[in-house]
Amino acid sequence: MNAAELLEQFGPRESMDYDLVIVGGGPAGLSAAIKAKQLASASGKEISVCVLEKGSEIGAHILSGAVMDPKALTELFPNWKELGAPLDTLVTQDQFLFLTANHSFQVPNWMLPHCFKNEGNYIVSLANVTRWLGQQAENVGVEIFPGFPAAEILYNDQGAVCGVITGAMGLDKEGNPTDQFQLGMELRAKYTLFAEGSRGHLGKQLIAKFALDHDADPQSYGLGIKELWEVEPSKSKPGLVVHTAGWPLESDTYGGSFLYHLGDNKVAVGLVVGLSYKNPYLSPFEEFQRYKLHPKIRETFEGGKRIAYGARALTAGGLNSLPKTVFPGGALIGCDAGFLNASRIKGSHAAIKTGMLAAEAAVAALNENRSADVLSAYPTAFQNSWLHTELNQARNFKPWMSKGLYLGTLMVGLEQKLLGGNMPWTVHLKHADHECLEPAAQHQPIVYPKPDGKISFDRLSSVFISNTNHAENQPIHLTLKNDSVPVDINLKTYAGPEQRYCPAGVYEFVETDGKMRLQINSQNCVHCKTCDIKDPSQNIIWVTPEGSGGPNYAAM
Repeated sequence: MNAAELLEQFGPRESMDYDLVIVGGGPAGLSAAIKAKQLASASGKEISVCVLEKGSEIGAHILSGAVMDPKALTELFPNWKELGAPLDTLVTQDQFLFLTANHSFQVPNWMLPHCFKNEGNYIVSLANVTRWLGQQAENVGVEIFPGFPAAEILYNDQGAVCGVITGAMGLDKEGNPTDQFQLGMELRAKYTLFAEGSRGHLGKQLIAKFALDHDADPQSYGLGIKELWEVEPSKSKPGLVVHTAGWPLESDTYGGSFLYHLGDNKVAVGLVVGLSYKNPYLSPFEEFQRYKLHPKIRETFEGGKRIAYGARALTAGGLNSLPKTVFPGGALIGCDAGFLNASRIKGSHAAIKTGMLAAEAAVAALNENRSADVLSAYPTAFQNSWLHTELNQARNFKPWMSKGLYLGTLMVGLEQKLLGGNMPWTVHLKHADHECLEPAAQHQPIVYPKPDGKISFDRLSSVFISNTNHAENQPIHLTLKNDSVPVDINLKTYAGPEQRYCPAGVYEFVETDGKMRLQINSQNCVHCKTCDIKDPSQNIIWVTPEGSGGPNYAAM
């Protein structure tokens, strides 16, 4: 049954009205909700604020390195330490390494640009920080609905956004209602903020509908793959932050690794691969597993135990690729817009700040009895903020790094170290990531080492420890515009890149009755969004699955 038929049979939808509906319970969405409530309380007014989160709980879908700059959090909660925010491990040492296949070379710290220095920052589990923000939001009266994905956007008669519709529950694979069926609800709002994270399902629709990216460079993304380890006590160095560039990636492929020592013998390790890579045989997952086998890296993990795994796309184009963030009835905040500072490998402070700025604009509008118009005060406030200054200084980082490791490093060093980010020129990205993949005939297959089960692992065992699950009988949420494209174009021309760029083993080509077909193992999906971004034909559309599906990150 299609949506109209379901509505006709089971409707009308239940509806709830709020002043402010926020889609996504990450740092941006929760900070916006908290700030809105703080402002209302300070002026003696009452506003209703609702946060929708598709994960099973707040923090379930949060994945980040993460080294956190506390600047924005301090603005939101000057007393966050007293309130028990889980920022426990202060950075004590930075190391930046260039890797070759067998050796490593440390860059002297005096040579590092400011963006690579982390003094005053904290190594955190962003999932835990987000859970703490969720508690603070509930304490100030925010209504939080975990397990409820926003599946559709509501528009009023004038074409302005006026809320969202939550996803239906209890549909079978063919989209027919089961005895567990529940029609999605309408959540109506005077203003709606979208904080879905990178490549947000609804954010993508809004950018297209309102042509928000008309004057921006093409957006650029990276795929971050991360593991959490418990290492031997002798190898634990709480506060140590290590970043690397170079091997295992070729010099023309943007990317780098992180290795962060938390307390309790925990180490977070990950690799970010820019999704503008050219070689269809490249597998970001396999590159990460291979990276851990480097003599300099594996020494940390020998004798240790891998306890968690996850993957997530990150929006890395920076200021030049930033779309307009407002439209009639709402705004984009955090990574849904793309406020991450790729040069610093940090986005949580930007998410919190933009959430606060959007909330300030929304509450001011509500105080004037406005609704469903353009919150122009939000982009104006961003233009005048420290965050704009920071992103402007880093605006050329991704465009330079897309030109290769050596030229990129030289120019970033020149701009950031010698000019302090005050360069008189701007470099632009010219191509979207999916346009960069080249035909397989132009490349050689990459032979990756087999996993040893101690330091390196396969996809399925990795997905298992991400605690990923989807109801087995629900509709597949990885939809194809055209069923023939995967075989006729992607397999034929690009050697089936779906089976390599996905870090969760969702896509595989299988032979049935002498014909190849794409099999989609949607149960495995960790909601990283890579397929939606990198598919060279832009044939895969990621839509929201049933609520509570996907990974459950305990401490990532």
